[in-house]
Amino acid sequence: MEQILVATLNCIGLMVGLMFLGLGIGIGLLGAKVAEAVGRNPETKSDIIHSVMLILIVLAIFLLLLFAFVFLLLFYNPLAM
Repeated sequence: MEQILVATLNCIGLMVGLMFLGLGIGIGLLGAKVAEAVGRNPETKSDIIHSVMLILIVLAIFLLLLFAFVFLLLFYNPLAM
């Protein structure tokens, strides 16, 4: 029983850590490409910003779904019963 809880907490920490690492790298690359695109063609700035905001909203939704999954594993772990 305790081993299952320890393994669950270990996996949750790994998931959250990799999620933040991937999110940070992804948003950094996205910001670099946005700056490059606006630098090349400044008159399309508003279109690019709208596209980036849509992408960031989708990433935030995935982030919330991952947190929901983590809380599901924390409080309603089917393996620990």
